[in-house]
Amino acid sequence: MVRAVERAAADGEVLRPRSQRISVGWREWVGLPSLGLPAIKAKMDSGARTSALHAFFVTLFTERGRTRVRFGIHPLQGRRNIEVICIADVLDRRLVTDSGGHTEERYVIVEPVQLGNEVWPVEITLTDRDTMRFRMLLGRTAMGGRMSVDPAESFLLGRPRRPLYG
Repeated sequence: MVRAVERAAADGEVLRPRSQRISVGWREWVGLPSLGLPAIKAKMDSGARTSALHAFFVTLFTERGRTRVRFGIHPLQGRRNIEVICIADVLDRRLVTDSGGHTEERYVIVEPVQLGNEVWPVEITLTDRDTMRFRMLLGRTAMGGRMSVDPAESFLLGRPRRPLYG
């Protein structure tokens, strides 16, 4: 008998047997609890290597020797009157090419992401997604080996209770 064991890949992905992966739809509500975001609609995007989070402004600063960013999010699409101001440590700055072929330098942060009952650290780039349908993309590096995406389904893990923000 073969024992199913979760193991970590070299790049930080968790490799689970298919039978133990989370089943998700092509879009899900994701929590970023350490940023004060209980739920934000995210697209499960296997075409994107990195994850991306909407930030309508980003300010770099240093605090106690740590490089950090302060950024603002409109967590709900079409609700510019709702703003959440977040602070996170900067991991890196990277050139990212979007699906339209445009290259942009972005700050990278690492934050715990909650999807259903699972929580794990994810590298997230910050970019202005105000005109996009989703406030967040969860890229294949964050998803790899943890979940299986059903492109015909949405919100398999449920919807948040209202009201979400203020």
